[in-house]
Amino acid sequence: MEGVQSIKQRFELIGNDIKLNRAIEKAIQVAPTDISVLVTGESGVGKEAVPKIIHSLSHRKHAKYIAVNCGAIPEGTIDSELFGHEKGAFTGATQTRSGYFEVADGGTIFLDEVGELPLTTQVRLLRVLENGEFLKVGSSQVQKTDVRIVAATNINMFEAIEKEKFREDLYYRLSTVEINIPPLRERQEDIHLLFRKFASDFGQKYKMPTIRLEEQAVQLLIKYRWPGNIRQLRNIAEQVSVLEKNRTITAGTLNGYLPNSSNTNLPAVIGQTKKEGDFSNEREILYKVLFDMKGDLNDLKKLTLELLKNNDSEKVQEENETLIRKIYGNKDEEARPQENNVAEVLHLPEPIVETTSTAAQPQEDRYHFAEEIQEEETLSLQEKEIELIKKSLERNRGKRKAAASELGISERTLYRKIKQYDL
Repeated sequence: MEGVQSIKQRFELIGNDIKLNRAIEKAIQVAPTDISVLVTGESGVGKEAVPKIIHSLSHRKHAKYIAVNCGAIPEGTIDSELFGHEKGAFTGATQTRSGYFEVADGGTIFLDEVGELPLTTQVRLLRVLENGEFLKVGSSQVQKTDVRIVAATNINMFEAIEKEKFREDLYYRLSTVEINIPPLRERQEDIHLLFRKFASDFGQKYKMPTIRLEEQAVQLLIKYRWPGNIRQLRNIAEQVSVLEKNRTITAGTLNGYLPNSSNTNLPAVIGQTKKEGDFSNEREILYKVLFDMKGDLNDLKKLTLELLKNNDSEKVQEENETLIRKIYGNKDEEARPQENNVAEVLHLPEPIVETTSTAAQPQEDRYHFAEEIQEEETLSLQEKEIELIKKSLERNRGKRKAAASELGISERTLYRKIKQYDL
C-alpha cells in the first residue's frame, strides 16, 4: 500500500496539513474495498482528487472511471444520462442509449454535486446502491451493474434532509465512509506553498520569470479567507503572473487582486444589531402600516362620536386639540382643519332642528349606532400587533418610551396594550 507522501507526489497534492493528510489516509484505506464513499467540503477545495485516488488504488483500476457533474445535467435528462433509455421512450429518443451505470460496469462512478440530484433520480440511485439493479427510461427489463460509487457535495446534507431535498436513506447509503476536505483558510501553512507551486507552473506555461512575494504580501495571503479556496488561489496566481511586469509582488499590489481583502480570518458577527425601526421583511412593514391606520381610525371614531354628542365643533376642537394634531399633523394650515371647523372636514351632516310642536313624540336618535361602534379585529391582525409590540420591546431592550415612539403610539397606549395582551 502506498504512503501518503507518495500519493501526494503522484497526484500533485500540495500541503502538509494534518486534516488533509488524514483525508488521504482514509482514501488509501477504503480504496481496496467496494464501500461507498461521500466526499464533503466547500467548493474549490479539490474534492475530485479523492475519487481518483480511490479508483487508482482499487481492484477496479483497469476498468472505466466516469466522473459525472450532477448539477450540470438538466433534471429532465439526468435519468437518461445515468441509466440510459430505450428507443421512443421520450421525444427525441431515436435510438437505444446506454447510461453511465451500464458503461462503467466493473469500474467506478464519481457523482460530483450529488446533492443536486432530483428526488426521483435519488430513488433510482438508492436501488443501484442496495442491489445493483436499475431500469432504463422507457424499459421494464431490470438490468444489473457492478460499480463503485464515490459521491461528493459542498452542501450541508443534514439541512438538505430537513428541507426534504435529499433522501435520508440515500445519504446513509452513500456515506458509509465520509471523507472531509478542509477549506484553505484552515490550512494556513499550505497557502504559500500552493501559491508558489501555481506561480512556478504559470511561469513555465507563459515562458516568463516566476513571481515572488514580499514578506508582507505573504502575510496578507495567509490572512485572507479564500472563500473560493484552492480554485480562487490558483486564479489569483495566474492573474498576477500574467499582468504584473515587476516580478516581486508587494502587499499593496497583491491587495488589488484580492476581492474584499479587508476580510481576514477573524470571525464575523452578523445580525447582532439592528437599526431602530428596521424590519426583517416587507410583510412586517405592511402590518405596521395597518397597525398605524387602525390607530388613526379609532381616533377618528372617537372624534366623530364627540361631535355627534355635543353638536359644538369649537368646543370639541378645544377639548380634543391633542387628538386633532395627532390625526392631521402639525404642518401649517394645509394639514389642519380649515376655519377651525372640524365638522366640515369630516363632512358631517348639519344637526337636525325639530320644527314641529313640542307635544310631538320625541324623534328617534338617528346616530344611536355611533355609540355601538365596536372594533372588529381579525385574529391574525391581533397576533401581528402582539408580534410587533414584542419585537419593538426587544429592539429597545424593554424601554417602553422608545418602543412606543417606534410604533407611533403613546406610552400610555403601549402600557395598556401590554396589560391587555399580558406581555
